[in-house]
Amino acid sequence: MASEVIEIVLPSVLQPLAAGNAVLAAAVEGPETVGTVLDSLSADYPVLARRLRDETGALRRFVNIYVDGSEVRRLDGLETPVRGGQEILIIQSVAGG
Repeated sequence: MASEVIEIVLPSVLQPLAAGNAVLAAAVEGPETVGTVLDSLSADYPVLARRLRDETGALRRFVNIYVDGSEVRRLDGLETPVRGGQEILIIQSVAGG
């Protein structure tokens, strides 16, 4: 089976943790989940991975992830299935005053 690509879109606040990239590409060979895609990113961008998930592997409270426009917490969380051609959008909440 030929590999396909999933695009991971990062907000500007996270781009420095991914070597300045606004979009990352993850090659997939078959069925994947949001969690396995994030696992594959952690090898290349460990600081980014720690910003997205806590020590237990759970998605951090202030991080929202969307697959083709649907928020994963309203789907199956990190077990949400993804396939080649889809887009994962990561948004980090920013507080201030």
